[in-house]
Amino acid sequence: MKSEEFIKAIKIVVSDSTKNAVLNNLSTPPGRKPEKDLVEISSWYNNLNQREKSFIYKIVELSVETSIFGFLCVLDGVRQIENVGDKGVLKLYFSKNDSMNLLNDHNEEYLHDIYNSL
Repeated sequence: MKSEEFIKAIKIVVSDSTKNAVLNNLSTPPGRKPEKDLVEISSWYNNLNQREKSFIYKIVELSVETSIFGFLCVLDGVRQIENVGDKGVLKLYFSKNDSMNLLNDHNEEYLHDIYNSL
């Protein structure tokens, strides 16, 4: 798997599925006894008109995309997770069979830039 394939998979498996899951949970809270807060939010959400619901979708979308972008920035090393001293480097490898591929190679295009281009 190459970096571009990884990011496309993240877009589908994490970004798109998370947005759908949040909206489904807002419409119909899951489980036999959903959390009280989620039931209250769901009741509020279900009373919104379509235009208002579209704004909620945009907020969910913005939140998910911003979170994934920020996480990829950390993996790329452009957002630091260490405050002081000599900083470490994160390396993300995809390994399959006898092959290993560095996905966040600092000499190649950044993962967050690939994600932004989708």
